[in-house]
Amino acid sequence: MSFRQIILFNLIRSRRVYTAYFLSGAFAVMVFYIFSMLKYHPFLQGELIATSETIGFLSTVGFQMSQFSLFFCSFLFLLYSFSLYMKSRKRELGILLLHGMSPKQQNSLVISETVLIGLASIIAGLACGIVMTKLLLLIAADILGITKGLKFYFPLEALGLTLVCFILLYLFVGLLTTISLRKTTLNELLQTSSKPKPAPRPSWPMSALALLLIVMGYGFVFYFARSGNFLNVAFLIVGVVLTVAGTYLLYTQLNIRIIQLFKHRKEIFFHKTNLLSISEMAYRVRDNAVMYFLITIVLAAAFTGLGMCIALSSKGLPEVNNPFAFSYRSYKDNMQEQKHIEAIEAGLNKAGLSYKKIHILPKYGVINTVISLSDFNQLALALGHPAETLSRDDEMLFAPSGIKELNNGFKIKGRVEMKKVDGAKAEMKVIKKIPYIATPRGVIGEVYVVPDAFYAQFAEFESRGSITAFYVPDWRKSVAVARELDEFLGSYNEGEGSTHSFERPLVLQWLQDKQINGILLIISSLVGFVFFIFAASVLYLRLYTDLNRDREQFKMIAKIGLGPDELKRVITHQFCFMFFFPFIIAVIHSTVAFMALQQMIYFPFHEEAAAIFISFFAVQIIYFYLARWRYLHQLSQ
Repeated sequence: MSFRQIILFNLIRSRRVYTAYFLSGAFAVMVFYIFSMLKYHPFLQGELIATSETIGFLSTVGFQMSQFSLFFCSFLFLLYSFSLYMKSRKRELGILLLHGMSPKQQNSLVISETVLIGLASIIAGLACGIVMTKLLLLIAADILGITKGLKFYFPLEALGLTLVCFILLYLFVGLLTTISLRKTTLNELLQTSSKPKPAPRPSWPMSALALLLIVMGYGFVFYFARSGNFLNVAFLIVGVVLTVAGTYLLYTQLNIRIIQLFKHRKEIFFHKTNLLSISEMAYRVRDNAVMYFLITIVLAAAFTGLGMCIALSSKGLPEVNNPFAFSYRSYKDNMQEQKHIEAIEAGLNKAGLSYKKIHILPKYGVINTVISLSDFNQLALALGHPAETLSRDDEMLFAPSGIKELNNGFKIKGRVEMKKVDGAKAEMKVIKKIPYIATPRGVIGEVYVVPDAFYAQFAEFESRGSITAFYVPDWRKSVAVARELDEFLGSYNEGEGSTHSFERPLVLQWLQDKQINGILLIISSLVGFVFFIFAASVLYLRLYTDLNRDREQFKMIAKIGLGPDELKRVITHQFCFMFFFPFIIAVIHSTVAFMALQQMIYFPFHEEAAAIFISFFAVQIIYFYLARWRYLHQLSQ
């Protein structure tokens, strides 16, 4: 048999293990190609429609960072996967050395197998990516809100970059593997490769520390969310680090301690096949603790990134912070106010859009704004909220003007002292905080709603003009009129000598946010699915690395009476822990992240989070039953 035939027969004989290695590599290549194709797309190189060069720059940087992250994660995954595969083949390599194979030929064998399977993965991944290019461009155009679409082009740069990067990656993985084999003696190669690692000695203090770190991590994350101040990002980083550290101790300490407790409960340990299930689970946990930890962190990152981007891309989110489609602010001595208001109404009428016009006269302090009860009720009724009432002249309401105020970003005093025109001071009592945002853009800071009769008596606050707001139920259809008015009236036309300001129309702000969040959604979706595939592949490789050991073990146990049904029960117990316990911990971590995000943006997205969890859980269940069926089939041979 020639050396080339040995390589070919090794690949064919090990095709079961190489399947996951090949498919995961092909998927990573495909996603890397997609990022490259989008990064080099001529339309995404510069300015996107309805936004600015900032968005085009963000898309390029985002895709570049995603490429780097994906490439780095692919390297770690391929290195770990190939190390598992080589672990199962150490005995075979030792026998080949005994029969005359030189260390140089051994290195050539390992590198050749790595490069061949890598080339197959690269070809398959590029082929799938090219076939799906047109569909992916259509999806990307819809997510980014590009009405004219992204034109099809043949991405030679993307093909070349993907090909070079992954060829070098597979070569590097092969070289690192050969370096590790050089440090392994022949005696170590011939020893069984399925021997578990030395069992750690879990302690109650370290097990309790695992829960403490996770709880503290959650606490820091919630503190960051409740503060509403992005300058406190250090608390978020500390929270994530503590949670990751606690998760590691969960698998290396607490889980093993819990399994030991089950072993001491005789009524549980000796019930039916629990003796086998719990003993085998203890082996899996102590030998695969790092793998479970990595799978949990990877899944949590995938769930959190994907869920947050879907939530931030929701159509209802812009209305939470700015419920009015157009806001026109007129200052004193503005002789063109009526002309501008009529221009806005004419544009809406021409577009066939129904609207409600509200005219209010706020008064401004340094950081406070005061509006009358009648003006506030105009805003509230236009948005479909009930009218508010004040029974006493010394009562007032707190009306949030943004997400920060809505989430207690400002500390609301129970009583506020104000000065009247005659110099007398009046102590006003805040009796209620409005649970929604009803003020248009241009009204900022702490907003207090006071009785109409008392409104005219304030001396501290200055009337700087009026605000005319337009509530448009179908504001997403106002793109054309918004662009015309934005160009005609001049967005944010403030400064010395200006007579008015026209706030950026809601639909244009929504399009810009949609494109920013759309870029993040594309990135997080692709990277999230790659991470999920990687996690599934690691489980697959881990199972089939131990297949020979398990086959011999269960064959011996079958001789003392273990039946097929009992074998299925033992395998099912083991698989349930391996497939679903890391998944459940990842869901818990992601749920905490979602709850913290909801504290920051005050927008419910539990439906989006539930859809992500259910979708991935459905895929995990299908994968569980397929892997279980295939594994039982292999054990029976």
